[in-house]
Amino acid sequence: MADNTNTNENAKAKDEKAPKKSWFEGVKAEFGKIIWPAKDALARQTAAVIAVSVVVGLIITILDTFIQYGIDFLVKL
Repeated sequence: MADNTNTNENAKAKDEKAPKKSWFEGVKAEFGKIIWPAKDALARQTAAVIAVSVVVGLIITILDTFIQYGIDFLVKL
C-alpha cells in the first residue's frame, strides 16, 4: 500500500510544472558546471577528428572501388 500512495504523490508532482524562469536558471547553473576545453586542446581534438574522418572515408572509398570492380567482373562472366 505504501508504494501506491508514493506513486500517486509522484504523479501529482509531475503534473505540476516548474515556472520557466526556474528552468532557465537551472540550465544556466548546469552550463556553469561544464568544464570547457582549452583552445589548444580543442584545436588538437578537432584536427584528430578531421584526420580520422578523412582516413575512414578513404578506406571506405577504396573498399567500395574494389568491391565494385569485383562485382563488375563477376557480372561480365
